[in-house]
Amino acid sequence: MFIYEILNIIHIISRAGESEIFGIIKKEPEYKIKMLYDKTKPLTKRNLVEFLKALDIEVKTNTKARGNQGLYLKNRIDISRNLKDDRAIEVLVHEFAHHIHSKIDNDFIKNGGSLETLFNTSDITEIKQELINVTRLIDKNSRLKIFIDAKNEVINTIKSMQNAIKRDYPEFLRSKKFIEFEKYIKNSEAKYLVKYDAIRLMHGFFFKKERVITVKNLENDFPEMPKAFQIYIRLCSMQRKQTKLTRRINKLTKYYEKPTELFARFVQGYFTAPQTVSTIAPISVKRFLELLNSGYYKELKDLFEIFPKPEFKLRLT
Repeated sequence: MFIYEILNIIHIISRAGESEIFGIIKKEPEYKIKMLYDKTKPLTKRNLVEFLKALDIEVKTNTKARGNQGLYLKNRIDISRNLKDDRAIEVLVHEFAHHIHSKIDNDFIKNGGSLETLFNTSDITEIKQELINVTRLIDKNSRLKIFIDAKNEVINTIKSMQNAIKRDYPEFLRSKKFIEFEKYIKNSEAKYLVKYDAIRLMHGFFFKKERVITVKNLENDFPEMPKAFQIYIRLCSMQRKQTKLTRRINKLTKYYEKPTELFARFVQGYFTAPQTVSTIAPISVKRFLELLNSGYYKELKDLFEIFPKPEFKLRLT
């Protein structure tokens, strides 16, 4: 009986391994550069594409990248054919960072991964803020910035319109019903413009006649309307525009602050301008280099080892 138990334990160990039975944790070996790649080659778009293909990544440089500058999907990188070579290098590095992320984080596809996994630490409060600062730097002219500026301009316009209405109606408040306007507008076709910027109206019974009225052409369509009421209709239009911009900003903010996007822009920025990024994100850079040198980011180490270079002027996209 005793011999049978010994043999049974040996059989279990042979199948499960000693680390599983006795709780032994094996130290992962450090990642070492494994690529046979000519380090004397300069950093060019062509050489970077060659580097990525050597890693068995499919690279397409003659596509529209689904309307984006670059796209990573299932071991494939697409970049827009309209990019100049220097910009193409940045985009390739950005998409390669997504590729590396997908290899170390199981949540990459599901929800954009996590900064805790990317930086292998639970304390990411300062790191996240630094990564946001890097994103703001390298994407200074992004759509998000454009939308935020547009929204601020709309808000200022709304305030000016409100002040203009108050000159004739001192008690006017946007948060309350504009009683004087309501009495006037109920018998006017302009009432539709309170909710819509443009509308098509049909007149006649047998012979239909079409009339299109718009906020843009308000003064010509309704010249008899008091000036304050015209301003109020335009104010309503501005409020709709503000709501649309807010939705777009919220959507883009969610996208830009995804862990995978923050990481990719950080890698892109540090690869392009290490000194600049080190200045605005010292904690993130320190942790990144620790993990990079230990091989945590796998082939990303190859990229930095093969294409070392001095500081370049950071291109603000």
